[in-house]
Amino acid sequence: MRIFPKKLFYGWRIVAAGSVINMMLAGFLSQSFGSYFAMLSEERGWSKTALSGAATIQPLEGAFLGPIMGWLMDRFGPQRMIRAGVVMFGVSFMLLSQIDSLPQLYLAFLAIALGASLGGHFPLNVVVIHWFEKSRTRALSAVSLGSAVGGIIVPVVAWSMHSYGWRPTAFVSGLIFVLVGWPLSGMMRSRPEEHGETVDGLPPATAKAGDFEGTPYHRQGYTAGEALRTKTFWLISLGHGFALFAVAAVNVHAITHIKESLGYAVTEAALFFTLMLAFQVGGTFLGWVIGERYDKRYIATTCMLAHMAGLLLLAYATGPAMLVAFAVLHGGAWGLRGPFMVAMRADYFGRRQIGMIIGLSSLIIVVGQAGGPMVAGVLADLTGNYRIGFTVLAMLAGAGSLFFLTLKRPQLTGRATGH
Repeated sequence: MRIFPKKLFYGWRIVAAGSVINMMLAGFLSQSFGSYFAMLSEERGWSKTALSGAATIQPLEGAFLGPIMGWLMDRFGPQRMIRAGVVMFGVSFMLLSQIDSLPQLYLAFLAIALGASLGGHFPLNVVVIHWFEKSRTRALSAVSLGSAVGGIIVPVVAWSMHSYGWRPTAFVSGLIFVLVGWPLSGMMRSRPEEHGETVDGLPPATAKAGDFEGTPYHRQGYTAGEALRTKTFWLISLGHGFALFAVAAVNVHAITHIKESLGYAVTEAALFFTLMLAFQVGGTFLGWVIGERYDKRYIATTCMLAHMAGLLLLAYATGPAMLVAFAVLHGGAWGLRGPFMVAMRADYFGRRQIGMIIGLSSLIIVVGQAGGPMVAGVLADLTGNYRIGFTVLAMLAGAGSLFFLTLKRPQLTGRATGH
């Protein structure tokens, strides 16, 4: 029995496989880290600042590896790199189950971060960009949907920690990731022309009628150097980074904040986090519907303001109503905005060296990825709660809306297209 129809465009198979990999990465790591954070803080007595440092390892490592991975992807294709990442992530998670000290925790997260970088969000998005143009935002939204749907794993992980402990939970999570991720990573392909297909699966004559009409596939768009010399590159990267101040801080600290400020158990706090992820799914679906119809700049601007409002609601929540409002605003904005960050870069700079362009962007957005958890953790240790830290990060997200509001499409030069 076939899993996919015989004539289904292969790009959608890549999207489906990438979505499942993203779901496991998010469910086992990024969205469940808050549960590990709460358990380790309680069991080992490690400070919020020390645990926040572990959370910054992945974005810092991913940022430094970004340009290298982009170069490798643009030249050699994705499959081997993603497969290596899947194995490293799974095995490293099994090793996490054996740690007994803070240095061992950091070493485990170094290995986990490397696996997540090689087999995760960045390379999967680059693969999708090469296979889609007219349906690019929809395809990227579908891949990101996996990250949002990964939220359904969070209460399972929290329940498993409560019932069996965090060590067995970490070991089984790593084992599942390898067993499921290995065959899915084998479905990744580089450019459609190398496999007898065309971008979007359209007839050859139709596929050529894009923004770079008549330009050979591999020469479409900007080089990385040309992109770096545009204001557009910096505005998108800074806007993305400012959004991640809020997103990264919430992923690491929200469950602990809800537990400590409102007196919920970890499993109960995880339910509010899961509700946020449910609205992230809704935002991703909304992006699927409106992504090709409306100006992405204004949608991103609106999402930044929603991040700000949601984080303020979380910071000063006094009961479930404010927590639900936080979940609606922050989760919806995250799901809607996330895929647009990659789609905007591909729309503005083309596919020529998109892997390297996204990789270089990671050196900028890492300020938000690493800074968000650290700012929240340090200020929580200093003040005794998360209110000041979350307020500062909310203001940064609001200010970041200006980067998208002032964004303009760069002018493509003749040399960039190859004409």
